[in-house]
Amino acid sequence: VQLQASGGGLVQAGGSLRLSCAASGRTFSNYIMGWFRQAPGKEREFVAAIRWIGGSTIYADSVKDRFAISRDSVKNTVYLQMNRLKPEDTAVYYCAADRVSTLATSRAGAYYYWGQGTLVTVSS
Repeated sequence: VQLQASGGGLVQAGGSLRLSCAASGRTFSNYIMGWFRQAPGKEREFVAAIRWIGGSTIYADSVKDRFAISRDSVKNTVYLQMNRLKPEDTAVYYCAADRVSTLATSRAGAYYYWGQGTLVTVSS
């Protein structure tokens, strides 16, 4: 399984970015795809997740109403649309995948497959 994250960059506060996570190597129909982030000196934290089948989503409170996660089953790609970005959103963003139970969706330790991370920097 390979997860390739891309789309990070430098943006001003209030701006938008869209991250992509291209997945390959297996069928992900029973999987949950998640986005996590890690700021310097901080622990990795949950951002959002989507169930591949059905498309149900869950968000961290800090990004709810600003970020949107989606997936394209044809392209095997998961997206994270980030709007109204804030300096505190600055972090390396990672995509992750696994057959995770609903209760464990926001736990980084529940995911086995991880992408390499893409840096998002939001300037004030």
